Amino acid sequence: MTWIASGKISIDWKIIPVWSVINLIFVPPLSGEMYTSVKNMQQVISVEKELLNHLRTYIEDETLRLNDIKRFYAKVSALHSEVYNGPETAMANPLVAFTLIKRLQSEWMNIVYSNEAKENAEAFRAGYEKEESGLPKSEDLQGAARGLMRLQDVYALRVDGLASGHFRTASGGDTVDIYRPAVSVPLSGDDCFLVGKVAYEQEDYYHSVQWLEEAVRLFREEGGGWVPENEGTLEDTLDHLAFSHFKTGNVSYALSLSRELLRHDPSNGRVLRNVEKYEKLLVASPALDSPEKIALRRPNTTYLSTRNTYEWLCQTLGSQPKHYENPGLFCDSFTNGSPSLLLKPMRREVVSVRPYVVLYHSFVTSGEAESIRHLAQPGLRRSVVASGEKQATAEYRISKSAWLKETAHPVVERVDQRIAALTGLNLQQPYAEYLQVVNYGIGGHYEPHFDHATSPSSPLYRLKTGNRVATFMIYLSSVEAGGSTAFIYANFSIPVVENAALFWWNLHRNGQGNGDTLHAGCPVLVGDKWVANKWVHEHGQEFQRRCSPNPEE
Repeated sequence: MTWIASGKISIDWKIIPVWSVINLIFVPPLSGEMYTSVKNMQQVISVEKELLNHLRTYIEDETLRLNDIKRFYAKVSALHSEVYNGPETAMANPLVAFTLIKRLQSEWMNIVYSNEAKENAEAFRAGYEKEESGLPKSEDLQGAARGLMRLQDVYALRVDGLASGHFRTASGGDTVDIYRPAVSVPLSGDDCFLVGKVAYEQEDYYHSVQWLEEAVRLFREEGGGWVPENEGTLEDTLDHLAFSHFKTGNVSYALSLSRELLRHDPSNGRVLRNVEKYEKLLVASPALDSPEKIALRRPNTTYLSTRNTYEWLCQTLGSQPKHYENPGLFCDSFTNGSPSLLLKPMRREVVSVRPYVVLYHSFVTSGEAESIRHLAQPGLRRSVVASGEKQATAEYRISKSAWLKETAHPVVERVDQRIAALTGLNLQQPYAEYLQVVNYGIGGHYEPHFDHATSPSSPLYRLKTGNRVATFMIYLSSVEAGGSTAFIYANFSIPVVENAALFWWNLHRNGQGNGDTLHAGCPVLVGDKWVANKWVHEHGQEFQRRCSPNPEE
């Protein structure tokens, strides 16, 4: 969305955007989806280690080459200072004359036209290309940038805090750290430029303004000079930022930034034309000529009506005191009458009555969780969601998942048996889906959704076993911050509890979906979140969970 300062004028001027002149070709997304799984990001570290080895070899080879050139320079300099002081006397010696002619005709040419630099560079490029298949793709960079913006939005983080390596938010006029990670790095001006550029290319000027403002500040602190590994410069950032401010209605500031850009690039015809048109706009509408920056407003969302509740539940990190004052909530040791649990009852915590949600502590051991993660890794693929009658990837679900049959390993079979014992449900195929193992990515999340099908055309019905009657979700890891499971309409969230499991009914006993089970996986702020889902279907549960016409049951 865009806003104009007065909210009333109609802008007819055609301002020329950056992308119409600057060669900012948008590379179509490739197959890379590395950013959707922290595990994949961990694996790519080894790829960069190999690149470092190739770079070290290149530096060593270039150092040898430059040392040879320095030696040649020293040799010739010494001749000019010691031998050629008296040219007539020196050239009278045929040996001196011969070495001069030979050096000018042969040695200088060998130095100037040496292929050694080219060969070193080609060897370095060959090493890079060898590792290239394991490197992040353009989609990974865009996805990672969107992940940072998602964390910024959901946790109300300040961009300057993120740029300094901290997770900070504004509270009561002060800036406070909501989490201090053990390991962090600051962002450079070029880092912030790339995040802002991703937003800019999506016409998301709310985010592009904030990230490009920070990039300008950092580029100025860094001196504004060109650095070979950078994609952006101070001039590029000013260019993008000026147009972003124009699109948010801040014509006065767009003009100021464009004039600053012209001091760096006086002959830029496109920016000159923009300046002329900004000036005409301000003459035509003096209300736009405000010395103060216009406050940015976050665009409204049309697809996520529960955004405010969802984000508040994520920000509270699983702490809603009023919810837990409910006298119907309790903890106990639970066996469900199963012989397999008599000697070691499960620690049950009822965290909600409506909807009925239970947390089983220490449901799996750390060893079992590690085994399941290891088994799933080779099969991890981008998670999909129902899209009509098909399934597709979606920006509102950022993770990778794999499916494990109970025959994949004895640990999977044990987990299935434990779920059946606790719930009393029939998990035999085809009445339950295989165990789905999920690993979240950068800012990994799953926005508010239902686990049960809400449309008759849902792909879930292809199994011909009815809807998903229940969800059993196992936390296979801990996280440092974020990643809570938020129940939107019930207004509570549950933090990640390592090795614990959540259970809830998706359907009422009359077969209708329980609207109170709308839930979300909050973005992971810091950490590597793994969960396993077991979805049980209606069919096969006739004697385990009897039907009832009462819509309240």
